[in-house]
Amino acid sequence: MGAIFHPALTLLNAGRIESTGGQFQFYIDGVTPSVARVLEVLDRERITVASALGIRAQTALEWLRMAYNARGTNLFEAIHNQPGYEGIMAPRTLQHRYITEEVPMSLVPIAALGQRYGVSVRGIDSVIRQACIVHRTDYWRRGRTLDKLGIAELSVSEVMRLVMEGSKGW
Repeated sequence: MGAIFHPALTLLNAGRIESTGGQFQFYIDGVTPSVARVLEVLDRERITVASALGIRAQTALEWLRMAYNARGTNLFEAIHNQPGYEGIMAPRTLQHRYITEEVPMSLVPIAALGQRYGVSVRGIDSVIRQACIVHRTDYWRRGRTLDKLGIAELSVSEVMRLVMEGSKGW
């Protein structure tokens, strides 16, 4: 869930992080209704990419219910209706693992898998592009690309065989 929550939440609160040094509650103050809608789009894209691979992934809302017994009909309500996020402060800087690790190591491969298997990942792509601009780096090149993972030319069934059996099996 960090890949869905952290980079977008950090980038959408970039001005606030830079102007206050992160002196606000990351989830409670940082997740507004519109920010939550962005997170929901990213989560839908993640779920759709997983589905394209034949995986039934847990939604962020389901995860919040399971992990925190959170209640709500959407992410905004679920995040704000449970105490688990209270007191967690925002990163003090944008040079934080929420972007430097989660964008190249999680969002890039999710987006690349989506693009490879015909899933629209425009929301995830926009977060990656914003991170590239903010950090003046090419996370598409630095990240876990399908080429680097050795799966760029594999079919869905071949990727799943690799995941499940630990080898390409052919």
